[in-house]
Amino acid sequence: MRVTTTGDVLDLLDASFPSAALGAALELGLFWMINERPLSALEIAAALGIPPARCVYWLQLLEQAGLLERGPEGFVASAAARTAIVRAFSREAWAFLALEARERLPVLVDLALSIREGGPLSAALQAPRPGYVEKMSADRGRARRFTKMLEELHRPLAEALAGRIDARGVARVLDLGGGSGVLSLALARRNPGLAAVVVDIPAVCEAGREIAAASGLADRVTYQPADILGDELPRPFGLAVMCDVGVYSTELFRRVAAAMDRGARFVIADLFAPAPGVAPPSRVHWLFERSLCEPRFAIETAGDVEAMLQAAGFRVLSRETMDPPGSEGGHGDLLTILCATVTDR
Repeated sequence: MRVTTTGDVLDLLDASFPSAALGAALELGLFWMINERPLSALEIAAALGIPPARCVYWLQLLEQAGLLERGPEGFVASAAARTAIVRAFSREAWAFLALEARERLPVLVDLALSIREGGPLSAALQAPRPGYVEKMSADRGRARRFTKMLEELHRPLAEALAGRIDARGVARVLDLGGGSGVLSLALARRNPGLAAVVVDIPAVCEAGREIAAASGLADRVTYQPADILGDELPRPFGLAVMCDVGVYSTELFRRVAAAMDRGARFVIADLFAPAPGVAPPSRVHWLFERSLCEPRFAIETAGDVEAMLQAAGFRVLSRETMDPPGSEGGHGDLLTILCATVTDR
């Protein structure tokens, strides 16, 4: 929300309450419960095992946020909630998104202290926090939920990107850090002669194989468990892609170059920093959280990544931008697509 009045300031100070109330509703499946028929506060309390008085206040918070409506027969999801939540993504995807939001909250404890360089850190920030590889490797069930959620969220973006990538004549694609393989699946649907190998960590590859099988493309989109930052990459390939991976280095790009055929292309798509030290609008909260744990952390600009590519022996062929699908939400993000080829072959 944008603040214009003192009332807005007061509402923003209390915004953690409706945010947490929404997260609980998503994790507990409330909107899907009342999507079939209205339920009273007592019925909802009994179904979810919540003390009745507490449940009433919780539902009231959601009603004030415009997510619930109260009628003579009980509570129903508002029209906005039905459109923006129930019809947008699956219950499972929303539950995982809410889980991740809940896990981020501890880093904001005592922010007035932890935001100052050299100031005391909250307990949540004192120990190193696990990264993507550690989280997904430690809990295969979580990795499965995460991968399926991300495939669902990224499907429109993958289809749009597949329409922009010229894969004519390409027999094999290397999908680095491709997770569910959502981009490879989109490319395979558009290019019947194309096969892809998705490289990601083992637990994520397991979930990706399930998604490829459900898509009927398991024979053309396969998965190779590996850490793209250290393990040997499969080869050779006519096209390599990285979409929304966010891990870039000259050394990684050198290893990608070694896995590519003569004349092959390397396509990278991401929400890069629009300027040094500036976050893409939709990622401000994530980058702010990361900076609390790693004070010097900053994401690359497209120019930074181009320089890494050139240092690794690539020639940048093109740089273009596109509005990501769903950007009508007003974030103002621009997805940058870089295309490069190896210069020494």
